Amino acid sequence: MASKTLSPAPLIPILSQSSKCTSQCLRLRPSSRPSLPPTSHLQRRHISAYGYEQAKALAFSNYGEPPQVLSLHSHSISPAHGNLMTLRFLASPINPADINQIQGVYPSKPTFTTSLGTANPIAVAGNEGVAEVIALGDKAKSEGFQRGDWVLMRGPGFGTWRTHASATSKDVVKLEERAREGISPIQAGTVSVNPCTAYRMLSDFVHLEEGDWFIQNGANSGVGRAVIQLGKVWEFKSVNVIRGREDKTGEERLKKSLYDIGADVVITDSELQSQGIKDQIKEWTNGGREPVKLALNCVNGKPATALAKLLNPNGHFVTYGAMSKQPLTIPASMLIFKNIHFHGFWVSQWAEWHPEEKKKTVEHVLELTRQGQFKDIPVDEIRWGWETKGEELIGAVKGTLEGYRGGKGVFVFGKT
Repeated sequence: MASKTLSPAPLIPILSQSSKCTSQCLRLRPSSRPSLPPTSHLQRRHISAYGYEQAKALAFSNYGEPPQVLSLHSHSISPAHGNLMTLRFLASPINPADINQIQGVYPSKPTFTTSLGTANPIAVAGNEGVAEVIALGDKAKSEGFQRGDWVLMRGPGFGTWRTHASATSKDVVKLEERAREGISPIQAGTVSVNPCTAYRMLSDFVHLEEGDWFIQNGANSGVGRAVIQLGKVWEFKSVNVIRGREDKTGEERLKKSLYDIGADVVITDSELQSQGIKDQIKEWTNGGREPVKLALNCVNGKPATALAKLLNPNGHFVTYGAMSKQPLTIPASMLIFKNIHFHGFWVSQWAEWHPEEKKKTVEHVLELTRQGQFKDIPVDEIRWGWETKGEELIGAVKGTLEGYRGGKGVFVFGKT
């Protein structure tokens, strides 16, 4: 029977010489770019005489396509007291899961509330990001927080596409000062989802040793690129599958970009499903003497079945997405005769179950970033200042939805 299990694994030592892997996850770092000009008329922080923080958020009251349901909502945040803290967001990415959540098709639902000053409940979009603590109550201070701390969201549904928010310690994970050193807001703001997903899948399902092989589809995605880099750090070998392009020059450039970050083999989905693929796998893996123990799937459909067929007996197949929107078909022979283990992985649920492991994973990925062993993914910065219009921000989300972006879209906040 197919299984769906998560088994905590010890963290890979950051400075280990052997790189033998039984680890956990985290990730990435933004490029340092100049912030918005600190001119008073463009970048004003709006604080009333009574200490209320003025905030703006991309919110929605009904599920639907982002351009139709999102709007820029202005509201006030009362002064922090007790266990409350006021956050100012620094960087918040636009992930596919955020789009799915707005559409109402994502398993994790946002919180609809009237606490932001509306007659009808609204929810703030976005699930990932980094924020700075700018005010806090006495109880929050006693819990170890202080002004200037950087925090990540503990789980999904908080709403990160906004300039400011009110939160409690249960809503966030503090990024320790040592973990922040040399790390930009974009790097910190994009580490919780893709790098953590990659890290946990490489470490939680099967024990991989130096020289072992894994295979993945969606290799040029944010997760796929993180998987390649972490696998290289831990001296695993990889076969990476991408979608074929009509533009063969562009296809070769894409392949080269994956080789440049540590891929051992890059093939297209049509090559994956070709007649001679098993012979090629045997050639790449030293005549089949080096086992392919792990497969990572975010596509589903026939390409995923082809991926599973390349696993050695007793291998593990982990599904974390379904980009093709096709079902995953598992031949009975894989379960009965090859004893392939099939799992599902959802990083949001993992983070809720293992908050301390999430923190360790994040810190490790950021340490690898500082060492130059883990590099930034391509990023398209979307500047968000106090006077940025809602249509500009919604247009940026629409661009991500339609795939018109050279890198991951990230809202980068100026002095709001």
